[in-house]
Amino acid sequence: MVERVYLECHDEQQNKHRFYQLFVMRGLLGDWALIREWGRVGSPGTVRKDWFETEGQADSARSIITQQKIKKGYQLLERKKLIFS
Repeated sequence: MVERVYLECHDEQQNKHRFYQLFVMRGLLGDWALIREWGRVGSPGTVRKDWFETEGQADSARSIITQQKIKKGYQLLERKKLIFS
């Protein structure tokens, strides 16, 4: 199971329409990845993966980044658990 956090930031005056999403997923070798994607809404984004030894470390990093984005004006639009089969 994967939890997705999706945020957006809009500023009409600056024509700024950005998104930021975060996932925590288990790696093939038992490690954990924090996957971040960001960019302009409606366009493909930039993707970055950061690796952690435990799920707790990855979750903590996700929470910190989410709070930083909210302080910068992003709004949390979705926090959803996804199941892949």
